[in-house]
Amino acid sequence: MTGSIQRVTRLIILAALVVVFVGVIFDVCKNGIDAVNDRTASFCARGGDLLQRAMLFVSGRPGASGYDAAGGFIDLAGIYRSQGRYAQAEPLAAQALELDEKTYGPEHPRVASDLCVLACVSVDLGRYPQAETLFKRALAIQEKTRGPEHVELSESLNGLAGLYKIQGRYAQAESLFKRALAIDEKALGRTHPDVAEDQCYLAGVYKDQCHYAQAEILYQRALEVLEKAYGPEHPSVITILGSLAEICRLCGRHAEARALFERVLKTEEKLHGREHPNVAVTLNNQAELCRAQGDYAQSETLFQRSLEILKKAVGTEHPLTATVLNNLAGLYTDQERLEDAEKFFRQSLAIRERLLGPDHPDVCATLGNLAGIMKRQGLYAQAEPLLKHVLECDEKVLGAGHPSVATDLNNLADLYRVQGQAVLAESLYCRALAIWENLLGREHPDVASGLNNLASLYFSQGKVAQAEPLFRRALAIREKMARPDDPDLVCSLENLALICRASGRQAEAVALERRAAAIRASKRQERKTGAP
Repeated sequence: MTGSIQRVTRLIILAALVVVFVGVIFDVCKNGIDAVNDRTASFCARGGDLLQRAMLFVSGRPGASGYDAAGGFIDLAGIYRSQGRYAQAEPLAAQALELDEKTYGPEHPRVASDLCVLACVSVDLGRYPQAETLFKRALAIQEKTRGPEHVELSESLNGLAGLYKIQGRYAQAESLFKRALAIDEKALGRTHPDVAEDQCYLAGVYKDQCHYAQAEILYQRALEVLEKAYGPEHPSVITILGSLAEICRLCGRHAEARALFERVLKTEEKLHGREHPNVAVTLNNQAELCRAQGDYAQSETLFQRSLEILKKAVGTEHPLTATVLNNLAGLYTDQERLEDAEKFFRQSLAIRERLLGPDHPDVCATLGNLAGIMKRQGLYAQAEPLLKHVLECDEKVLGAGHPSVATDLNNLADLYRVQGQAVLAESLYCRALAIWENLLGREHPDVASGLNNLASLYFSQGKVAQAEPLFRRALAIREKMARPDDPDLVCSLENLALICRASGRQAEAVALERRAAAIRASKRQERKTGAP
């Protein structure tokens, strides 16, 4: 009987591999090497379904203990995660955990690894409390079985820290990332690739808090190690280059950002072909750079090319496709092409709701964007319930002190302000500002935005004395933190000029207006000449 089970299982697994192999070879012969990237994901999905049949067959039959069914489930869950099929990955990871707990006991290191995988899927699905419980259980097992300074702890430490980063719990995330980094440095040495990866994780926390100088230092250290270990075209090296390009974009160093993005794109196309999802991601990032520079035509071209690649390579039902649709809609919003923006926001929303569920933060983000379109169109009665729903969901999933909750409060306050509900607007602006200051510090760009919005409300009510110190503080932050051509800096200069004119200080107002005009002229010339 056992031999029969093994033969059937081998046949199913062989069939799965044949589906993938023959499909890829067929594409090469018929359409050339670049075509592999268009349909490989589809063949892998078919092969993955057959592999799942094999794993289910093995795990449910006696005499099959010679097969690592749990490992097969984990591998298959990884395939589904890469395809954005999170709902299908979750039961596979759970089944692997159940099998290993039964085989090895509840406190085995392998069980801890399974818990981390299931926790990662929970993060994908936005189930953050569940993910935290799983990561903590994994960490406890590893600490008990391996000791507090074993390298295996890095898996659960980095996973839990990554969750805290998503939740905006930056202090906790930084502490855990630093602990993982210290463990790996002690065990592996400062020039080990795993240590470089740890540095990248920590850099991500600094980047999210706009501590760009600290983030850049860590990325550069990691880049040096990984280039030496793997060469200049390794995927890990390319990932860091992309992160450095983002740092340059956020700091207004557009020429550096463009050069790095072009290097990343050239390497991705060389390694994977022109139609690979990684190429689409880089095109999306380049589009965001062009959008920041006001080059809307080039930005649209890049977004559309990214979207075309993703639709062919991973299909419309994938988180990456939803992200690019959302970003393209954001570009149309900047251009006041509100009908186009609404169309693509709705497409992104539908995909995210199907893949992630109605309460996921990404779903809420797109809903908030859609509500913003309605507000611009004067559809206040339709926008308000959406914004309230987004706020409620984000408070539930992310916690009341998360930066996204502050953004939700700010957006709802904006809606009340344009409707003349000043008391409600002021209360929400103050709550948002308090969250940003508490979480991000008093000199963060989001704090500047909160100060500017509250000051604008006061100015609209004729409360010049209350508005001026807030406008001045916002300007001081932006002069220190923002790039020299940032539109928000222009906004702060012009707002303070209005205060000065209202107070009879014409000379100061003129000086501020001239600074703002010079920045606008520089931006127009940049768009005209195509200069980076």
